[in-house]
Amino acid sequence: VQLVESGGGLVQSGGSLRLSCAASGFTFSRSVMRWYRQAPGKERELVADITSAGATATYVDSVLGRFTMSRDNAKTTVYLQMNSLKPEDTAVYYCNTRRWGNDYWGQGTQVTVSS
Repeated sequence: VQLVESGGGLVQSGGSLRLSCAASGFTFSRSVMRWYRQAPGKERELVADITSAGATATYVDSVLGRFTMSRDNAKTTVYLQMNSLKPEDTAVYYCNTRRWGNDYWGQGTQVTVSS
């Protein structure tokens, strides 16, 4: 299993970023995918997840209405569109899937939102 995130960066408050996670090594189209984030000094938290067919995405309350998770099964890639970013969104964002009883993670991509 390989998960490779990209798209992070530095953005001003109110700005937007689009994260991508390219997946390989497993049956992507059958897998629930997740985005987590971890801010300095805080525990890793689940931000969003999406069903295998992409019909349903769920979000943590703090990002509802601002973030949108989607997937392209043909490209084996998931996305996280982040709008109206706030300084409290600053964190390392990780892509995740669970297969065969194990959690798999990407290397993470840093998102920094300046006020």
